Amino acid sequence: MGRGAIAWTLAALLAMLPVAGCTAAPQPAPAPQAHRSPASPQSEQSPQAGQSSQPGQSRQAGQSPSAPPPQARGRASGCSAATPLKAGRHTMTHDGLRRTFLLAVPKGEGPHPVLLDLHGLGSDAAQESFYSRLAVEGPRRGYVVATPQAADGRMGWTLPGTSGPLPGTSGPDDAGFLAALLDRLESGLCVDRRRAFAAGMSYGAAMSAALICALDGRLAGVGAVGGLSVARPCDRPLPTTLLAFHGTADRAVPYRGGHPFPDATGALRALADLVVLPPVERAADDWARALGCAGRATSRPATGVRLRTWTSCPAGATVRLYTLDGGGHTWPGSVEVPRLGATARNLDATALILDAFDRAPAR
Repeated sequence: MGRGAIAWTLAALLAMLPVAGCTAAPQPAPAPQAHRSPASPQSEQSPQAGQSSQPGQSRQAGQSPSAPPPQARGRASGCSAATPLKAGRHTMTHDGLRRTFLLAVPKGEGPHPVLLDLHGLGSDAAQESFYSRLAVEGPRRGYVVATPQAADGRMGWTLPGTSGPLPGTSGPDDAGFLAALLDRLESGLCVDRRRAFAAGMSYGAAMSAALICALDGRLAGVGAVGGLSVARPCDRPLPTTLLAFHGTADRAVPYRGGHPFPDATGALRALADLVVLPPVERAADDWARALGCAGRATSRPATGVRLRTWTSCPAGATVRLYTLDGGGHTWPGSVEVPRLGATARNLDATALILDAFDRAPAR
């Protein structure tokens, strides 16, 4: 099956995810008012305040949003914004659709690195913020963290180039939306345009990896948990820091490849049988090869954890794959979600992702 066919079949699977319910993280309990996390919704901005584009002005799905030219990178225009964006829930309009994102803002004047945290199929921004903990740990390290929500009525993201003849296989231009979200953050906060990152869980991990190509090198690094094999690399992506995590007992995106959702039944099973994903190790090899990396080393950073590192990469590129023996479709170091399988307790994916982004070369 070709890459485009895999993409639109996965989009049809996405439309049926409420039946499977396989990737939604637990809903956090409301926090006490005096101890709300930086990502807790506190106030909602009007659509006009966060408006990014008018209908008819968006890019086509699958096209690469334009990155700022090198001479325009560095301190963003938001460093002199009269009314900077505040932490909380915001809305913006892109391609005629009202879109939502949660925002966590660090202390200090900046410029700050910026990080997009993308939720998985059947999950949402609030659950992702709670599950990944990036909206709490990121600002402690000086990161602006935006946790966007898939479009209304959609269970997840439209991967770049996703379109096809099956019902539900077309979708909003999410690559364009995420590029516009970065633009919005750059105009409303003091961020460093050269240090933009993305991370995500499951289909959010796939979308994060796909943005390496779809944003034309705008991202300096990506963290992919449980979904690297869903997104295939493009030809000759710009050097990027890429960190991936995957459990060998993942029952949604199998580590050894093959059909996703092996426990599904009925119509979902029929659709899943149309998709054959590559083994995760092969997917990591493909990304390393596309990024110009060669040579591999394997280590054991913790019990039950195997780290594969590509030892010879062009300047600015890093590829690492953490394999969790017996790990499920879960975020290492986060809260337990028993129906998604085992969660690694001796590895903290959140800390490792932020460590890698701290060291990643600026664009």
